[in-house]
Amino acid sequence: MNGTEKRFTAKKIATLGILTTLGLIAFMLESLIPIPFLPGAKLGFANIFSLLALLLYGLPEALVVVIVRTLLGSLFAGNISMLLYSMTAGALSTCVSRLLLCALPHISFLCVSVAGAVVHNIVQLLVYCALTGTALLFVYSPYLCLMGMGAGIVVGLVVTYSVKALPARLLARQTLPKEDKK
Repeated sequence: MNGTEKRFTAKKIATLGILTTLGLIAFMLESLIPIPFLPGAKLGFANIFSLLALLLYGLPEALVVVIVRTLLGSLFAGNISMLLYSMTAGALSTCVSRLLLCALPHISFLCVSVAGAVVHNIVQLLVYCALTGTALLFVYSPYLCLMGMGAGIVVGLVVTYSVKALPARLLARQTLPKEDKK
């Protein structure tokens, strides 16, 4: 990257603001949908916008979207304890997603999304266990991972079709898998 691509231009800030806002709206809407048998579970649709930020701009910008969305979401939802779980899991799953994109150049967005969702759930369980000193919640891990895989598939499909719909000039600067740039 040269110096101009590293800067936060007005266009980049506006785009990241839109992605963060859309992610926050998705987060707030999905918090209204109860998941039976798994209290506190979410569908993860807000991650569509984090993954798009990762694909369009890179890791630092995607982390900004994740952190701001999580901070505002926990404030708006009135659940500050959610901040520790969601921010840690969101940041680590975004880093894993970037690592997968770099290490496996032909990996699909669907696989990246599923892996990110599963990592997100596992990290949240690990944070819970570390804070409470108990591993009892790991009983839910198979269900959370299955649900994460399902949500990851939906998020991955939405991102794949979104990227295909974006103008090629927006994607030309990124290191996307070749078949997904078309």
